[in-house]
Amino acid sequence: MSPIKKGSASFMKGKLLKVYVGENERYQSKPLYQHLIRWLKNQGIAGVTVNRGIEGYGQDKILHSARLLDLSADLPIVLEIVDTPDNIDAVIPEITKMVPRGLVFGVDVEIHKYGKG
Repeated sequence: MSPIKKGSASFMKGKLLKVYVGENERYQSKPLYQHLIRWLKNQGIAGVTVNRGIEGYGQDKILHSARLLDLSADLPIVLEIVDTPDNIDAVIPEITKMVPRGLVFGVDVEIHKYGKG
């Protein structure tokens, strides 16, 4: 499959990979989400956005919140990673190795616009 073209008018099939981790998760002494976004850029992935949640819980059912009184919030971090299915599928094995706790899933998407144009 060809890479995503900037300004392409026609839609193409893509894949959205979402990675949910805790804000306090570390990889090689750096925040995991920071390591992942830099690693994905080095892999040539088309686009990544990192969002910080204000409240959430995962498999452990412990509620994490951004409320002022919560000192150890460990807020949810969500990485949204978009590229062609082949490019996303190529990085999934390494991402799942780097993410010790969290959720990693992908969905097929239609990309109608990418970049300027």
